[in-house]
Amino acid sequence: MTDRNLPVDPDRDARIRETTRRHVFTSWSAQAGLDPLPLAGGSGSHFWDHLGNTYLDFTSQLVNVNIGYQHPRLVTAIQEAAADLTTVSPALAHESRAEAARMVAELAPEGMSKVFFTNAGAEAVENAIRMARLHTGRHKILAAYRSYHGATHGAISLTGEARRWGSEPGIPGVVHFWGPYLYRSAFYAETEEQECERALEHLRQTVLAEGPQHIAAIILEPVVGSNGILVPPDGYLQGVRELCDEHGILFIADEVMAGFGRTGRWFAFENWGITPDLITFAKGVNSGYVPLGGVIMSDAVAATFDDRPYPGGLTYSGHPLACASAVAALTIMQEEGIVENARRIGEDVLGPGLRELVDRHGVVGEVRGLGVFWAVELVEDKESREPLAAAKVAAIAKACRERGMWPLTVANRIHMVPPCVITEDEAREGVAALDAALKEVG
Repeated sequence: MTDRNLPVDPDRDARIRETTRRHVFTSWSAQAGLDPLPLAGGSGSHFWDHLGNTYLDFTSQLVNVNIGYQHPRLVTAIQEAAADLTTVSPALAHESRAEAARMVAELAPEGMSKVFFTNAGAEAVENAIRMARLHTGRHKILAAYRSYHGATHGAISLTGEARRWGSEPGIPGVVHFWGPYLYRSAFYAETEEQECERALEHLRQTVLAEGPQHIAAIILEPVVGSNGILVPPDGYLQGVRELCDEHGILFIADEVMAGFGRTGRWFAFENWGITPDLITFAKGVNSGYVPLGGVIMSDAVAATFDDRPYPGGLTYSGHPLACASAVAALTIMQEEGIVENARRIGEDVLGPGLRELVDRHGVVGEVRGLGVFWAVELVEDKESREPLAAAKVAAIAKACRERGMWPLTVANRIHMVPPCVITEDEAREGVAALDAALKEVG
C-alpha cells in the first residue's frame, strides 16, 4: 500500500540493498539470491519502506515486537537510560536490573523469585539446561522433534527440526521425542483425547527407555512456535508435569516466543494452569527494542547455588539499557492492557475470522492458535493433507504483500502473528488480505 505522505527516497533504497548484498551475511539463507526489503520506519502495527509503501505487519519481525513499533514511552525510557549509565558489569548492581528482575519474577508463578539475565533466547536455553544438570546431577535432556530452541550449540542440539542438522554432532545427552500434533499425528490418533493420551504414553516410554535417573529435564515450548504454532491438547502439559514430578525431572518451559502476551497470557503455560521449574524468555519481554533474554528459576533451583558458585556468566548479563527497556515495556503492557488486548483479538477476531477460511478455501487444511499467535496450514488437498508446494505458498504471501499485509511464511504455513497492540479493525484487515490472496492464488 503506497502512502503519499511518506518520504520517498529510491536512491537510498537502492544503496541499502546494494550495501547489504555486498557486506551483510544473513542468517538461515543462501546468500546469492537475497534482496531483503530495506525498512525506513514503523509505528504501532505498521512498518514502511523508502519507496512510500506501508505494510500491516503480521510477522512482528521475528514474533517479538509485541508492544508494536516505536512506542514513545519505551523509546523515551531507553533514551533516558542511555543518558544515565550505558553499561554496568554483572558483578555490580544497578536499579534497572533489579527492577526488571523483580517485575519479571512477580509475573511468574509463586515460588519463582530469581532471574538470570542473558542477551537472547538461545543463551537463556543454554543456561537453563546447565542449571538443570547441576541441580539434578543428571545429564540427559529430552526435547521434542517439532521444536526450535535457538542457534547456539546447545540450543540447536535441543532443536528437533532440520535447522539442527548443520550443527551436528551436537552436545551429548540430548534425546528427542514426538509431541502432540493431531493434524499430522505420529500416533494415528483420531481425537484430541487420543492424541494427548498417546503422546504422553510415548513420552513416558521414552523416559523409561533412557533411564529417568539420568534425565535432568524435559524442555518444551508450551505452544510450539516456528514449527507450526501447535497448541497442545488439554491435559498434555499437565501430564508432562506429573511425569516430571514422578521421576524428579525438571520441566523447562521455553517461553521465548510464546511469552509476554503472545497467547493472550503473560506466559503460555498459564493457559493450562501448570508451573514449570525453569522458564526461558526473551523477545516479548521488551519487544526486542534492545537484546534481552533470561531464565526464571524456581526457588529450589536457585537454592542450589546459594553456597556454590554458578559456573556461567555473560559480559552483558542484565545490561542496563536492556533492563530499563524491559521495565518500561512491562509497565506499559500492564497499564495499557496489552496482554488482555491480545487475548480479546484472538477470541473475537483472529480465531473466528481465520477459521472461516477452512471452509472457504480448498488449500486451507487447518487453522490453530491462541491470542495473536496463529497458523494457517496450507495443503494441496484436504484429503491427502499433502503440504502445499513452496512456490504456491510464496505466491500467496506475495499476494498478501500486494494488498498491504506482510505475513510470515514457514514451510507450508502462513503464520499470522501481529503485534499484541493490533486493533480489531487492523486484525480484520489482515484476515481479509489473506482471504483475498488465497482466492487469487489458491
